[in-house]
Parts: sequence; structure tokens; C-alpha cells
Amino acid sequence: MGGFLEGKNIAVTGAGRGIGRAVALACSKQGARVVVNDYGVSMAGEDPTSEVADSVVAEIEAQGGQAIAVADSVATMEGGHRIVQSAIDRWGSIDGVVCVAGILRERMLFNMTEEEWDPVIATHLKGTFTVFRAACAAMKDQKSGSLVAFTSGAFAASVAQANYAAAKGGIVSLMRSAAAGMNRYGVNANAIAPVAKTRMSENVPMDLDEIGEPEDVAALAVYLLSDEARHITGQIYTQAGKKIAVWNQPQEVRAMYAGEERWTTTEIAKRLNSELGQEEMPIIAQLEAYRKAAAQKAKEGS
Repeated sequence: MGGFLEGKNIAVTGAGRGIGRAVALACSKQGARVVVNDYGVSMAGEDPTSEVADSVVAEIEAQGGQAIAVADSVATMEGGHRIVQSAIDRWGSIDGVVCVAGILRERMLFNMTEEEWDPVIATHLKGTFTVFRAACAAMKDQKSGSLVAFTSGAFAASVAQANYAAAKGGIVSLMRSAAAGMNRYGVNANAIAPVAKTRMSENVPMDLDEIGEPEDVAALAVYLLSDEARHITGQIYTQAGKKIAVWNQPQEVRAMYAGEERWTTTEIAKRLNSELGQEEMPIIAQLEAYRKAAAQKAKEGS
């Protein structure tokens, strides 16, 4: 045992399966004591069970590590608090949190119901907030800590996952806000946008050229939690198999100004296209190319 996280106490949500499980096991192998949180639900957020969290704790203990299971839902303030407080009560501090927990309820926006919207936002976005909120309160006092959120490239846009994309976009802004607000207290915050083989990725309709295993993502999470990465904050890193990429920071790219009078719709109509234009959405071109390729394949097969 021992390594990048020697002596640290780390809480991982969604740690019963997939990427969360890989992160929890990797943290333990690198010397951390781990709170394994998983509500144990299906991909749609149904039929909770604590067995998955207990099984990961057993795996960690079998390899000589220390871990405890917390089966609370991250979608409640009480659950987020217990996840963090469990580490403090058992080991005296919380040094890092990794928020992986998530569910999917796919539907086109024009067909999506409130019952399909709310639980996805609650699990991904609120679930990151509840854990970050509890962790930040403790980390502020101890003047150290690392927050790792999980977003997705879908935050840029998603065709049939408006709920998921909105939650993942919110997580990006939450992470950046945490990075800005907690920097003075010695706490850093970053996000990972993984592309890995999981229950969720099996439902992606397009072929993924770059995809890895949960263990690939876990290696990056361990690094971001470690003292080696204390200087890194406010970043989004894609992890896709052999590729790791960093996303840009949002900023204005062009501007135009009114003259002496305030803007009118007529003036905007005259100038906006020529002076500002628009920033293209890559996903629209990608989807069009995918549709054309699918149509051509179908034509050749007929």
C-alpha cells in the first residue's frame, strides 16, 4: 500500500460500480482511507440497495485497505453531510471528495417530463452540491482539501439528454465557483469528463473513437486528489483511454458597441452578422455527418 494519497481520507460517491468503484479502489491502493458511497440504484435511479457499497468495502479491506460504506442518497443535504462527516468521525478529517454518482433518463426535450428531469438534476447537480457543501465547510477550517467533480462532454450539448447535459453544465459552473471561492483556503476544485466503458456509455447512439476503461479515469482522479496537483484548480480534463485533454475557459471572443444612442433592434440586425457572427456548435456538424454516414450505410446494405 502507499503512494500518492498516503494518509488521506477520501469520499467517493457512486462508488459501487463503474468509474466510482475504480476510483475508490485506486484511492485505497494509493494509501487513502475511503468512504464508499453508493445508493445502489439502477441506471434510472430506481430500486436502491446498499449491497454494492458493501461489496466495494470488502474488496478494499481484502487488499489491506480501510473503508466504510455509506448508502445515503447524495440528492439530500443530510446524505451529503453524512458522506463527509463519516470520514471525519472515523478518521478525523476529510481530505478529498470525488462526486461520480449519476443516473440517466433519456428523452427528447419535447417529450421530457418533470419526472424525467428532476431526478437527474437532483442526483448529478444537487448531488455534487450537497457533498461539496459539506466538504467545503470542513476544508475551510483545516485550510486544505481537494474537490473532484464529474462532468461530461455532453455539457456542451446533447440531443436526447437535455436533463443530463443541463446537470453536467451546472456541475462545471459549480466546480469553477468552488475553485474561485475556496482557493484562499487552500482548497482546489477540478472536473473530469470521462469517456469510459460503463453502464451509461453502453447507451450512447454514436460510435466512440476514443474510449477507455474506468481504471484510466481513476488514475487521473487520484492525481487531482494528490498533493502533486495542489496548484491545479478550476480545470476540466477529458479522460478518454490514452487521451487526456484540457478544456478552454469560457470568455468573450468578440464584441461590438453602439454609438451615442442605445441599441435598437434595427441596428443590431444591420451589424450583428457582419461584426459578431456566431460561434459554431461542433455537435451539429458531427450529427449531420453521422446521419449521412448512417444513411449511406443503409443504402449500401439495401
